[in-house]
Amino acid sequence: MSDLIRSMAILKPHAGKEPELLAFLREFYSMMYSKQYSRDMLFQDSKQPGDFVHIRIWLSNEARDTAMHDPDVHHYWMKLPELGTITTIYEDLETVFSIHEGVDGDPMEGGD
Repeated sequence: MSDLIRSMAILKPHAGKEPELLAFLREFYSMMYSKQYSRDMLFQDSKQPGDFVHIRIWLSNEARDTAMHDPDVHHYWMKLPELGTITTIYEDLETVFSIHEGVDGDPMEGGD
């Protein structure tokens, strides 16, 4: 199994803030990618369009620790409550099994 750390959160934008939240998350995810901290994905269920599912794959324990102390990351974490609410969070998801383990280009293994 991979030693990558997976996190998941359910986000709800505040009324009228969805476009701003999406732009904010795109910028945040880009910064996290450029600093080689994580790979982030955002999903939306078409049957519940008000909820977003955020998946983060930390590239290593060291990357996560460094990000936790990075003022740039804190800037985003401080602004997020202005745009939406995290209703559920899982910070350290471990793989139980995967039927596609080892498949080249697996997005859950942190590939670009």
